[in-house]
Amino acid sequence: MKRRDLLKAALAIPLLPGILSGGLAAARAAAVMPARFRSRVRPGDPMWPSAASWDELKHDVGGRLLKLESPFAGCGSTPAGAACNEALKHLDNPFYLGDQPALTQTSGWVDAWTSQPSVYAVAAESTADVVAAVNFAREHNLRLVVKGGGHSYQGTSDAPDSLLVWTRHMNDVTLHDAFVGQGCAGTQAPQPAVTVGAGAMWIDAYDAVTTRGGRYVQGGGCTTVGVAGLVQSGGFGSFSKHYGTAAAGLLEAEIVTADGQVRIANACTHPDLFWAIKGGGGGSLGVITRLTLRTRELPEFFGGAFGSIKASSDAAYRALIAQVIDFYQGVLFNPHWGEQISFGSDNTVHINMVFQGLSQQQAEQTWAPLLDWVRARKPYSFEKPFQTLALPARHFWDAEFFRQHAPGIMVDDDRPGAPRNHVLWAGDQGQVGWFIHGYKSAWLPASLLRKERQAQLVDALFACTRHWDVGFHFNKGLAGAAAPEIASAKDTATNPQVLDAFALTIIAGDGPPAFPGMPGPTPDLARARDRATAMGKAIDALRRAAPGAGSYVSESDYFERDWSTSFWGANYPRLAAAKRKYDPAGLFFVHHGVGSEAWSADGFTRLKGA
Repeated sequence: MKRRDLLKAALAIPLLPGILSGGLAAARAAAVMPARFRSRVRPGDPMWPSAASWDELKHDVGGRLLKLESPFAGCGSTPAGAACNEALKHLDNPFYLGDQPALTQTSGWVDAWTSQPSVYAVAAESTADVVAAVNFAREHNLRLVVKGGGHSYQGTSDAPDSLLVWTRHMNDVTLHDAFVGQGCAGTQAPQPAVTVGAGAMWIDAYDAVTTRGGRYVQGGGCTTVGVAGLVQSGGFGSFSKHYGTAAAGLLEAEIVTADGQVRIANACTHPDLFWAIKGGGGGSLGVITRLTLRTRELPEFFGGAFGSIKASSDAAYRALIAQVIDFYQGVLFNPHWGEQISFGSDNTVHINMVFQGLSQQQAEQTWAPLLDWVRARKPYSFEKPFQTLALPARHFWDAEFFRQHAPGIMVDDDRPGAPRNHVLWAGDQGQVGWFIHGYKSAWLPASLLRKERQAQLVDALFACTRHWDVGFHFNKGLAGAAAPEIASAKDTATNPQVLDAFALTIIAGDGPPAFPGMPGPTPDLARARDRATAMGKAIDALRRAAPGAGSYVSESDYFERDWSTSFWGANYPRLAAAKRKYDPAGLFFVHHGVGSEAWSADGFTRLKGA
């Protein structure tokens, strides 16, 4: 018998009455997750696993246990190591960063966190690998981290002194013509769907479902975001005003919970867990190993509308803001339009919108009234010419199509042998490795678009821009969406405010990548803090029009004070109940995640009374 099995048997002996009266699963969970441990162990602690224990884990996962070191660790040597040079060469490539278990897509956040590798990583290729990692972390009282895409702004896929479950290689994508969830036969109609491994990125899903399959799956706008993480956070894409949230499209998930059990979660099996992972935040309830999402029919066209309008004075800018808000309410506030309009502190409005279900001619006709208004007034000029572009919807994520017809809009993974479909939007490249100075967001209620309240919104928005630029992400609020999409999103854990929000407003600022060990200047922290202060003033000005506005968990302030209410509103007690049921000892911890109030900020020490 293995030492671990012997330990499990010994722990189970005093619990036989509990097994008989309370069920085998509950007793087993209590046995292997002893509440007496109030601090997780770190390297150097007496209870840190021995080399033999790590070797045993390595054997259990088929050799896929990695000892981690940042590739930038070799940058201090002379000459710099090969890993350092390779990392510096690909610093602007998110596919490279995602393929490094020791790195994250964000390099850190001033006064919050800095990207630091785990001690070890299980490079999981199967559900069995994930089970082995979860069991090992629980039995040895380790800090456990889960990373797929590694896109978390708040560092939730990153922690020093931890064991990482890295799902990057679990990236299979399978299409279904008639999917029925496990245990749902006879109660759930078959429907087209796609099953995606936990480590897949959205470009993997879009390539299979849309480019090659001719259908649509609701996912993220950034192609390198991980599928599993986005779904668990709620998940908005460019066309969410029409297709709803990614979480609402989840049909089933396979998940490894804290007791090491592999559970199927859907509307018929473990429905409480199923609801909780639909927007309850990644990394708090278990490790998702695969997901099945509904797919939808494609419209004939997807497209975009782009341009920038400059006002010559503050008064003219305020009038322009008022005109744009009124135009949005009257013309764009519907399922056809998504993405964003940003309002700059330099008195410029930047339009970066997308549309679905319209031809290019229809899109041009839609914008004509606003453009005519601008052209008829001398205080305004087009800093960037306005243009619309429509293309067959099947080609929206088609890398070869863009290489032939619109080079430069998408950027390739430039490494030799990289998959040809691995591309990202050029506009997203600025986020690769970024070091965040500040990030604020708030959902704005649709009531602000009413004629009698538009002036209040305009005043708050203009005041906001005196401090910082602000973006209105219209696709990240479901007001204006079709009733069935709103109803589906209502049955998720996402803050109910999203149902009546016309936009998520985002105020953010950053600096260049600042991974520890990188050569060159370190971040100017004083400047970063000053910028963060200005962003705080900007969001405060805007919130005067929307007091009590909630925030989207994936795009929010690291220092959010009332985070449980802000992220989940009235849904938090139900989420907390699921946490107590499926992870009573708190094995899974992320910053400002469900149940994190019971732990220290680093997730290593359970607080007194918790």
